[in-house]
Amino acid sequence: MNVQEVRKMFPILDQQVNGKPLVYLDSAATSQKPKQVIDKIDDYYRRYNSNVHRGVHTLGTYATDGYEGAREKVRAFIKAKSTEEIIFTRGTTTAINLVASSYGRDNLGPEDEIVITPMEHHSNIIPWQQVARTTGATLKYIPLQKDGTIDLKDVEETVTDKTKIVSVMHVSNVLGSINPVKEIAKVAHKNGAVMVVDGAQSVPHMSVDVQDLDCDFYAFSSHKMCGPTGVGVLYGKKEHLEKMEPVEFGGEMIDFVGLYESTWKELPWKFEGGTPIIAGAIGLGEAIDFLNEIGMDNILEHEHKLAQYAISRLAEIDGVEVYGPKERAGVVTFNCDDVHPHDVATVLDAEGVAVRAGHHCAQPLMKWLDVTATARASFYLYNTEEDVDAFVNALIKTKEYFGDVFG
Repeated sequence: MNVQEVRKMFPILDQQVNGKPLVYLDSAATSQKPKQVIDKIDDYYRRYNSNVHRGVHTLGTYATDGYEGAREKVRAFIKAKSTEEIIFTRGTTTAINLVASSYGRDNLGPEDEIVITPMEHHSNIIPWQQVARTTGATLKYIPLQKDGTIDLKDVEETVTDKTKIVSVMHVSNVLGSINPVKEIAKVAHKNGAVMVVDGAQSVPHMSVDVQDLDCDFYAFSSHKMCGPTGVGVLYGKKEHLEKMEPVEFGGEMIDFVGLYESTWKELPWKFEGGTPIIAGAIGLGEAIDFLNEIGMDNILEHEHKLAQYAISRLAEIDGVEVYGPKERAGVVTFNCDDVHPHDVATVLDAEGVAVRAGHHCAQPLMKWLDVTATARASFYLYNTEEDVDAFVNALIKTKEYFGDVFG
């Protein structure tokens, strides 16, 4: 993978911020978009903007072909059995809420359990809190090891024959931990539970095979994988999706509507009420083509090297604490002495370096780490070792600045 050639495909990277070359290290929040994706979305709006499924005119046919063609690209990308198992949503959050609101509410009762972990993103905590409150089910947490990893012994002790749903993120957006979701799914299924996976931080960065993982549901977002914002995917095993009720009602998702009762379309359209995210889906399809051309294994290897290089460089700076396991995805979360992460991010931004600061939508994990917030550098296929060096040099300047101010 020629990173310099890859960088040329991302127009936004060719600019200065605060008089310094942009170093974008916030891809865990949202990735940048290659020219191919931008052009594809532009082409849809310029040349064949139309609604899908409804019209028989030429533009409608082009739009439908593009939209449903993107569904097939998603299916192949995550190796699902059928496009019937691919539901377009607004993103990971909407996808998890769909599972919680439909499958969860219909299959949980006061004697049942939902099992998650303290490292989850809020979008994989709050829906389960709400469903537990509504159904009377108990919400339980798998404990974390000291380095922020999951021990399968703890999974086996936490998941019981009362557990009906296990929901775990594939990769932590804070710690970079790559969780053993395939093995966790085996424990869930052994106890009669379904396995839900938050794939927001995994699908953009590594090969994912939902059949091999044997998960029941898998959710991810387009905007973290070089695609547009506002569109995501819920994969679900057909056997579950067929039994689930829609959570949004209206046009597109109906078969027959009478005055007092209605019936729904077949999969996957019964879950896609209203005019769908047509341009977004088409843009996501183009992003998948782009990622396939680069190669997911190449991306994973590249990010792993960058993360390890960043950790080694940060070790050179006194007072910097890095959180998470040694083996990780391309995420490095840290704190710097007594300097608040927001102050760190502000000074880094003055040097043209964009990092994330705050609780990263993971307040329970912040409490587990015994901090109020952290700073996070996250890497993607367009980042380089020079980006890491610029980041580290800017962090050294940050320490010097606050040392002078408060020293």
